[in-house]
Amino acid sequence: MLSSCKKSSGGGGDDPYTPPVTPPFDINSINDTYGSLAPFANYLKWGPHNVHDPAIIKTGEYYYCYSTDAGYGIDVRSGIQIRKSKDLVEWTFVGWVFNSLPVMGSNFITQGGGAPFNSLWAPCIVKSGSEYRLYYSLSCSLPRLSAIGLAVSSSPEGPWSERGLVVTSKNDNSVQTNAIDPSVCITPGGEHWMVYGSAWDGIYSLRLDPATGLALSTGDKGIRVANRGFTNSVYNGNIEGADLIYNAQLNKYYLFIAYDWLETKYNVRVMKGDNPNGPFYDFNNVNANNNIDHGPMIIAPYKFAGHSGWQGVAHSTAFSDGNGQYFIAHQGRPGVDKYYMNLHVRKLFWTTNGWPVASPERYAWEKDSLISQADIIGDWEQIILGYSVVPGYSAEQTSPDFQNAVALTIGANGSLNGNTANSWVYLAPWLELRWANGFTDRVFVQKGRDWENKKSTIIFSGLNNTGTAIWGKKK
Repeated sequence: MLSSCKKSSGGGGDDPYTPPVTPPFDINSINDTYGSLAPFANYLKWGPHNVHDPAIIKTGEYYYCYSTDAGYGIDVRSGIQIRKSKDLVEWTFVGWVFNSLPVMGSNFITQGGGAPFNSLWAPCIVKSGSEYRLYYSLSCSLPRLSAIGLAVSSSPEGPWSERGLVVTSKNDNSVQTNAIDPSVCITPGGEHWMVYGSAWDGIYSLRLDPATGLALSTGDKGIRVANRGFTNSVYNGNIEGADLIYNAQLNKYYLFIAYDWLETKYNVRVMKGDNPNGPFYDFNNVNANNNIDHGPMIIAPYKFAGHSGWQGVAHSTAFSDGNGQYFIAHQGRPGVDKYYMNLHVRKLFWTTNGWPVASPERYAWEKDSLISQADIIGDWEQIILGYSVVPGYSAEQTSPDFQNAVALTIGANGSLNGNTANSWVYLAPWLELRWANGFTDRVFVQKGRDWENKKSTIIFSGLNNTGTAIWGKKK
């Protein structure tokens, strides 16, 4: 499955920013924009830049990242980009899976009367035995044809050979599944399941043949496991980019889904279930297949003070380091220019009732350690990912609707924002912010990097009692 210090501001302990590789990598060299590096001639310098729809797997001492054929202001080079890293911060460009569009996917589209896009997108990577399996998406606009294909290799760096098409689709008002955005999970019992789909008719789960990685039953498209629904009598099918993982510690399957449009409110929702083919349930224990918006929403367009913000922060991939720490990665597009695309990798924390929550800041080698109560006290920035609890669609969206940081003061006298009617309790690593209006935020406190100000800090992430995600960063 996608595996499946100097003292921080106000805090103490070991330096969280000592990279595990030498010589030390200058983390401050990672910029939001990268115009001089974007052209194709500089691909060996792309590092975490020009990354869209990442899929990451840990194998040996390296993490490998596979991503869509995309780049800032350039013509794409078809083939699925490959990068590798030892530390999830410094990335080295490896090459491409294919030298051109794969024959099997291209033939399906041309034989159906279409012209395939000159780009592959939304890859998925999984290791089965000694074999690496790379799933890709290829489509065309008219007629609306899509295919998910499979390439295999004995090495994460290739060479790769095509094995076949897993599932195909044609939007002709009869079969509404959309064969894009694959994610494959291997169960503890050795079953292989793929989730895929989009706004055409939701997210589907399809059983695969473990021996080949193709559909267990030829022509099978699986069953639908997640959908959205109607708001103000308008159908809202804006979902895609599903990702399925199994957490062995919690014995649960987690289905992450991208909601809304790439250039507007693109955000990540998550549901959980006992089986890889559902049913999956949201925070309110409602079946993900019901026609409503589901939560919790754990990542959304956001803006801390002094920064243009990040949007396009969905179509995620969740994976493990092999030692119990989970991460979530996605693209991030800076508010100053939404066409730049950068790889964001964040830690995932798990609430006591089994929900994953994402760090408000990108991973930067920070170590796991408890923060003292004295270091909690002070001024923070807080972000409430608030539109997870209201309908996400009422008219055509035109804005990323950044979730903006607001001031938060955690007082030494147990108050919040200077009001003793609001209180807090800290039992490391969990902090409870108890508000007089009835909301209680239960958040996980950890060291982190303040990427906006290029320094170390303390962060928190969690959910309130209604399932709304709460982020914080100490000033």
